[in-house]
Amino acid sequence: MDKAEEKRDLRQRLVEQRLAMPDRLRRADLLQRVMRIWLVNRPDIVIGAYWPIKGEFDPLPALHRWKEDGELLDEPQPRRIGLPVVDKLHKTLKFHAWFPGCPMEEDAYGIPKPKDTEVIVPTLLFVPCVGYGLGGFRLGYGGGFYDRTLATLAPSPYTVGLGFTNGFLDDLEPEPHDVPLNAILNDNGVVWPIG
Repeated sequence: MDKAEEKRDLRQRLVEQRLAMPDRLRRADLLQRVMRIWLVNRPDIVIGAYWPIKGEFDPLPALHRWKEDGELLDEPQPRRIGLPVVDKLHKTLKFHAWFPGCPMEEDAYGIPKPKDTEVIVPTLLFVPCVGYGLGGFRLGYGGGFYDRTLATLAPSPYTVGLGFTNGFLDDLEPEPHDVPLNAILNDNGVVWPIG
């Protein structure tokens, strides 16, 4: 079995394990708390995230709360949340403004995306992790969308992976094109950077 097949099998196994977690809701609640605490005192006002699929952690409740907190603080600029929309030509992602109740439509992969909202550029980007390891490296679904997007975004956003504890891989070997994340959070707390 070659490396590509091994990674494909690993992804499938991790997604199946995530979907079968009997305590996924409890773990998701813990990660919501970790994320909310981690966001306190962050200077960002535009955050990119993702619509959860295949049992992924849902970051949107914590981000909506973060946005509401900014309104309560009467900050000079409103906090914004963006969700990815695939740029088919460049195979990258653009982030469109999202808010609860905004019109949505499915993209080519069947994932909901904001419909006809403005493009925003996040200074902080939460990314889903199928798996993750030391050094800030993540295992995604293999499409390379986030790596290509991060290579083109200017200024480069602060990147944070989100995943459950069972996604930790102590032997994850990054490939030359992999871009390490600045931080990784799971239901136990901050995984990366350590210390």
